[in-house]
Amino acid sequence: MVGFSPLPSLAASLPPNLPPVAEILDRTRIVALPLRVRFRGITVREAALIEGPHGWGEFAPFREYEAPETSAWLASALESAWTELPAPRRESVEVNATIPAIPAEQVPALVERYPGCRTFKVKVAEKGQSLEDDVARVAALRRVRPDALVRVDANRGWTLPEALAAAEALGDLDYMEQPCASVGELAELKEELSRRGIPTRIAADESIRRSEDPFRVAELDAAHAAVLKAAPLGGVRRLLGIAEHLAGRGMSVTVASALDTVVGLYSGLLAAACQPALPGGGFPAAGLATQQLFAADVAEPLRLVDGHLPVCRRTPEPARLDEFEADAPTRDLWIRRIREAYAGVVSSAE
Repeated sequence: MVGFSPLPSLAASLPPNLPPVAEILDRTRIVALPLRVRFRGITVREAALIEGPHGWGEFAPFREYEAPETSAWLASALESAWTELPAPRRESVEVNATIPAIPAEQVPALVERYPGCRTFKVKVAEKGQSLEDDVARVAALRRVRPDALVRVDANRGWTLPEALAAAEALGDLDYMEQPCASVGELAELKEELSRRGIPTRIAADESIRRSEDPFRVAELDAAHAAVLKAAPLGGVRRLLGIAEHLAGRGMSVTVASALDTVVGLYSGLLAAACQPALPGGGFPAAGLATQQLFAADVAEPLRLVDGHLPVCRRTPEPARLDEFEADAPTRDLWIRRIREAYAGVVSSAE
């Protein structure tokens, strides 16, 4: 078996002189931004935005994430705010559109918010919904964009039999992202799809970013593609290190957003813009066009042109920081979360 390189440490993302937590908190603004549609069960995106010597960083793990897992998110924020980030190789990045688990009749209006996008990721396997809902949503997309390359994201929501049934029902797909919970199930699904002659690829997300061993997916040949997100992986440098190892094992890499604000989105754009071309040329569409899901943000959104976003860093506008400042209980919660995450960051830096 080919040997696997050790997982890059969180320390690779951190500044040489780690700022004390009191300084981080003094430089932090907590915001609550409204979304256009329900996404991952939320209608408001909360985030801690931290201003450092090199710009702003974002700490925004979803509420169900707890320490020590949230330490990687804080490391990513500190990397952005306290270090000199690498230079991008490209000025813009092709992106895929994201369609949440909305009713099929709402799909055409949302598609209009993604001018020029050729690839669409559709959320499926939502709690309380059925495969019929998923099929209807994908069919609605195909009616208005018959030329679209379609990906679906189940967020570990299917059993193996359900994933097989979905692959049969959903038709031609680029890939199914994290259809099942375990790496073993992904490997079994990949093998069974091949046996049945279904060309749909398998992509791993949570099996990489929420695993102590993100290389196990490649080790077991459980997926064709990896979906990597800068914040939960600990920052741009750590993502690039993981991406290099996975690509060396034959996996394609899609850089994606963790429903970042326009501040945090820069880390994903930069990581995508640092990716090498695919062996056959070109780059996979990155899952970074999530701004269209926000009803408001802390700065002017990046303009989507012909399915591409510029690799451009945005600075929060003071008036918007004030307008969308979170209430006192929410601020207290996020201050506690930063303190808890910081303990893990300190441990990784030692």
